[in-house]
Amino acid sequence: MSYLVQANTNGRLHDAREPSIAPLDRGFLYGDAIYEVWRTYGGVVFAFAAHWDRLHSSAAALHLKIDVSRDELEREIRRTAQAFRGETGHTGELYIRLQLTRGGGAIGLDPALADQANWVLLVQALKPVTFQGGQLGCCLEIAENLRRNPPEALNPAWKTGNYLNNLLCLREARLRGADEVLILNTHGFICEAAVCNVAFVQEGALITPPLSAGILAGVTRSILLQHVAPAAGIAVVERDVAPTELGTFAECFLTSSTRDIVPVSRVGKIGFPGAAGVVTARLKNDFAAYATRYAEAHAALRV
Repeated sequence: MSYLVQANTNGRLHDAREPSIAPLDRGFLYGDAIYEVWRTYGGVVFAFAAHWDRLHSSAAALHLKIDVSRDELEREIRRTAQAFRGETGHTGELYIRLQLTRGGGAIGLDPALADQANWVLLVQALKPVTFQGGQLGCCLEIAENLRRNPPEALNPAWKTGNYLNNLLCLREARLRGADEVLILNTHGFICEAAVCNVAFVQEGALITPPLSAGILAGVTRSILLQHVAPAAGIAVVERDVAPTELGTFAECFLTSSTRDIVPVSRVGKIGFPGAAGVVTARLKNDFAAYATRYAEAHAALRV
């Protein structure tokens, strides 16, 4: 399959390897940007409205104006996806990323120096989930050198262009041979992975850190907790989780928009023999069924 990542900068289609944003853009200089990522199921952009709403929440938090309307964005996503499929012949599922920056202008931190906001769409083939050493689930390591930045500083609930905290924590875990990282908050409780929310299974119930722990309000997490788990008769408990509790859980999994539900085989030296355990497997299957129903009901979002 072609390496191509199809880009669309302010309405101009181009290969993503071509430059399109000026060096003075504040997203490049300061991480003064927000973003959202969608994936398709059956060729349909999944949970479009939920991501659109979160994009606006992030924009409001950063006092950043969104200059593209929802209808315009839908059209541009479709146009960019069609260009990608036309160039590559790819007929499978897609990864779609939208990034908005405050724009360019004179060098300086003052947001008032920014000119008109810029937006960039990126579309590529959705990559399959793989694990180290052919494991049935991913391996996590707890970050020891850094903690999750607290909501009182740069709130993890804002999906911004600044990911250094996540990046450095993930780097540490990868150097220790893990697939992903498990990050603690400043109170020492389990927070989330670099790009995923985390959940555990204990006595058949779902245990997951609350939003107040300082985590991203994941769209997949929300669908799982509000719709999929209740429909399956699985109790949901949102509470602080200490690392010392890891050995008491039967199963562990991650959730994200591009990966949906990903089983975890171990965290550090603590293994989860039921990496593809009963509850995780049930929720993964039920989530897939939910996504299929969504795709059938939202054919207008097919790309």
